[in-house]
Amino acid sequence: MKHVFLSHSRRLWRNYDSAMTTSTLNSIAPNAGNSLRQDAGVIGLVGLAHMISHFSQLLLPPLFPWLKDAFNASYTELGFLMTIFFVVSCITQTLSGFVVDKFGPRPILFAGLTLLGLAAFGFSVSTSYWMMACFSALAGVGNGVFHPVDYTLLNRKVSASRLGHAYSTHGITGSLGWALAPALLVPIALTWSWREALMVAGALAFVVLAILIFNRDKLTLAAAVPVPTGAKATATAAPAQDGGLDFLKIPAVWMCFGFFFLYAIVISVIQAFAPEAARQLHGVPLAQAAICLTIYMVCSAGGMVLGGFLAADPSRCERIVGGAFGVAAVFALTLGFAHLPAAAVPILFGVMGFASGIAGPSRDLLVKKSTPENSTGRVYGVVYSGLDIGQAVAPLIFGGLMDHQQYSGVFLGLAMVQGVLIASAFNVRRARRTSLAPA
Repeated sequence: MKHVFLSHSRRLWRNYDSAMTTSTLNSIAPNAGNSLRQDAGVIGLVGLAHMISHFSQLLLPPLFPWLKDAFNASYTELGFLMTIFFVVSCITQTLSGFVVDKFGPRPILFAGLTLLGLAAFGFSVSTSYWMMACFSALAGVGNGVFHPVDYTLLNRKVSASRLGHAYSTHGITGSLGWALAPALLVPIALTWSWREALMVAGALAFVVLAILIFNRDKLTLAAAVPVPTGAKATATAAPAQDGGLDFLKIPAVWMCFGFFFLYAIVISVIQAFAPEAARQLHGVPLAQAAICLTIYMVCSAGGMVLGGFLAADPSRCERIVGGAFGVAAVFALTLGFAHLPAAAVPILFGVMGFASGIAGPSRDLLVKKSTPENSTGRVYGVVYSGLDIGQAVAPLIFGGLMDHQQYSGVFLGLAMVQGVLIASAFNVRRARRTSLAPA
């Protein structure tokens, strides 16, 4: 049975690789003749939508001090609202990929933004904790559609030569969305109230939705090329076209899933625990510790700009990911075990963020190289659901380290996960090559 499965997997991957070899990346991004203006329009609109997705992920955490008093809730209960969000987002992300492949990305994108806007307004009028929980689930549904939608649009509409820059911009806008949430919501909450802050967040989602609807022609996909049949079809047919779930038999897809699960743990630790752990270890003033995350995100965005140029050659994406996370792991260990002056801590966060940012576009290319043609939505839906699962699991592990005052252990664990990320990147390549080995 195992032999039959492996043989079938190798045959599927061999057919796919044949198509990829014939036209390299242009078989998935057929718009090689697009003008810069056309590509920039698609990249900008997709990036704007992605910014709202990340912005919505941090709607509630900056407002926890207000919500705690308003609903007489503990921080554990408030944290559970985020667990609901990411669990629902994970389920939605996995399923929405199939919907995107069937109905196209544009209507799904509009639906996701609509749900995020409605959820924000729902938060603002909630009168009980359980109302907040229901709207957290609604927001999770809205958030879950973005990666399958975004990467389907980028891979199908952007020229192959500009995909590295497209992935770079996509990552930058996500980081800016994370940075925007506390910068916008906290001042409004301080000036008026948390309810007004969430109303503004909902209005922002609908403003972006209006911009996308106005430019909807730029988000239209051409009809998919009919799938060839018969013995001569192997040069153009991709694995997933043998059956809707055949892509799940490609080992590299699951290696990518594992990679993003680990990557989500890194992001979760950086966002939730690393600044406070550094403050405790190095005596960093509270205000200075608070800007460590901002510095990390800004430098990560800068690293993604450079990473977009480096990712122009897809053949070296594994080496870029490995080298970048190797540097990040070294600085994580430095933060955890070296004796540092407080002033140096934000600088090391910046270096760690810049290194991680460089890996971003190449990270996305790892998935693209493992994605069968016309199956982009479902592959990205499954692979990127690893992000939601990682963000749901990480607080359970690293929160325990913080509770036991194992602050160096937080950075040791962070460096270990970054090290496993390096191995995972090369395992994705190894999985593709194994699929190509003779049966």
